[in-house]
Amino acid sequence: METLTYLIYLLSAVLFILGLKQLSSPKTARRGNMLAMLGMLLAIAMTLLDKQILDYTYIIIGLVVGSGIGLIAARVVQMTAMPQMVALFNGFGGGASTLVAYSEYLSRLQDPALGFELNVTITIVLSVLIGTVTFTGSLIAFAKLQGLMKGAPIVFPGQQFLNAVLIVAVIVLGVMLAMDPSLEMFLLVILILSAIIGVTSVIPIGGADMPVVISLLNSYSGLAAAMTGFVISNNVLIVSGALVGASGLILTNIMCKAMNRSLFSVLFGAVGTDDSTGTGGEEQRTVTRYTAEDAVVMFGNAQSIIIIPGYGLAVAQAQHVLQEMAEILRKQGKTVRYAIHPVAGRMPGHMNVLLAEANVDYDLLYEMDDINDDFQDTDIAFIVGANDVVNPAARYKKNSPLYGMPILNADQAKTVMIVKRSLGAGFAGEANELFFDEKTMMLFGDAKKMITDIVRVLKES
Repeated sequence: METLTYLIYLLSAVLFILGLKQLSSPKTARRGNMLAMLGMLLAIAMTLLDKQILDYTYIIIGLVVGSGIGLIAARVVQMTAMPQMVALFNGFGGGASTLVAYSEYLSRLQDPALGFELNVTITIVLSVLIGTVTFTGSLIAFAKLQGLMKGAPIVFPGQQFLNAVLIVAVIVLGVMLAMDPSLEMFLLVILILSAIIGVTSVIPIGGADMPVVISLLNSYSGLAAAMTGFVISNNVLIVSGALVGASGLILTNIMCKAMNRSLFSVLFGAVGTDDSTGTGGEEQRTVTRYTAEDAVVMFGNAQSIIIIPGYGLAVAQAQHVLQEMAEILRKQGKTVRYAIHPVAGRMPGHMNVLLAEANVDYDLLYEMDDINDDFQDTDIAFIVGANDVVNPAARYKKNSPLYGMPILNADQAKTVMIVKRSLGAGFAGEANELFFDEKTMMLFGDAKKMITDIVRVLKES
C-alpha cells in the first residue's frame, strides 16, 4: 500500500508540473487546468485511502459545500470581479494551511506519544505565519479591489518599523516555542501577530501594484501549503505547494520587471490613486471629441490596426463587441492584432482571460516585447480603457511613479484612438500626455456603447 501511495503521489506531481507547463500558453491553458485538477483528485483520493479514515461525513459535507461555492462563483462572478475572487481564494488557501498546522499542533499537544521534533515545531510556526499573513493580506487585497476600503495606499508614521518589530517578535516567539512546544499561548500570539502583519503589509499598496500583490499572495499560499506538508508529512502537499510558491515568485518577478520596479518598491513604495477605476485626477485641458463615424472613416483608410485592451474594457464588459469589430475589420482585409501589457488589468493575465472569454484567436494576442517595434509601422493604435501602460510619462518624467516602466509604444502609431470615459489619470495617478497628442482621437463614453456604435456604422458602410 505504501508503494502504491508513493506512485500515485508521484503521478500527481507529474500532472501538476505538466499542468503548469501548459498554463504558460493561452492555447493549452484549459488542458493544463484539467491535468492539474486530475493530479489533485488523485492525490486527495490516495490520501483518504492511505489514512484509512473511518468516517467520511465531514469530508463529504466539505466537498458538497465547497463544490457548491465554487460552482456558484464560476457562474455568478463577473470578469471584472475576477481579480478580487482570486485574491479571496488565495486567502482561503492560506487560512486552510494555518488551520491544518494549528490542528496538528493541538493533536501533538494532546498526545505526548506523537512528540515535538524540532523540525516539526519550526514548520508549524512557518505554516501559521505564512498562512495567516496570506489570509489577512488577501482579505485586504479583496477589500481594496472590491471598493470596500480605500484603494489608495494607506500609510502612517512608523509603519515599516512596526512591521519589522512584529516580524522580530514572531521570530523570538518561534524560537521560544521550539524550546518549549507545550507553551500554546506562544503559537496563539504568533497567529495574532501574523494576522496584523498581513494587514499592515498590504494596506500601503495602491491600485497600480495590485497585479503584483495578487501574484505574491498566490506565492505565499503555495509556500504555506508546502510548510503544512512538512508538518503532516505529506509529500504531494509539499510538492504542489512548492510548485505554486515558486511559480508565483517567478510571475511576481516578471511583473516587477514589466514595471521596472523592485519588489521592495512595490511593497513599500505606496504607489496608486484613491480612485480604483482610474477616473480621478482629470486634466483641465480640452481635447476634440470624436464620434463612431469619425473612427470608421479612419479605419477605412487604415491597413494595420493594433488593439490595446485595459481594465476599462473589463469594466464595460466590451470584449465581445470588440471581438466583433475586429472580425469585421479583418474581413475587410485589414491586419488586426492585440497588444497585451504584462500588468494590464487587475491581476496577472487579466486581459488574456478577458479576450479568451470572447473567443479571440490566441494567435492574434502579442506580448509587449513581441509587438512594440511594430507600432511605428502601424496605421492605428486602438486603445480601450488602458492608461498607465501607454503613458509616455514613463519614458521622460523622472518624478513620475511610472518612470522607467516599459510601456506599449502606442504613441508611435500614425493615429491613436482612445476609448475612455474621461481624461482621468490611471491607477498610478499620473496624467497621460497621449490624450492631448495632436494625432490622438478621443472617443469618450462607455467602451461597450462606443464600440457597439462603431460596429453599427461599419455594418452600414
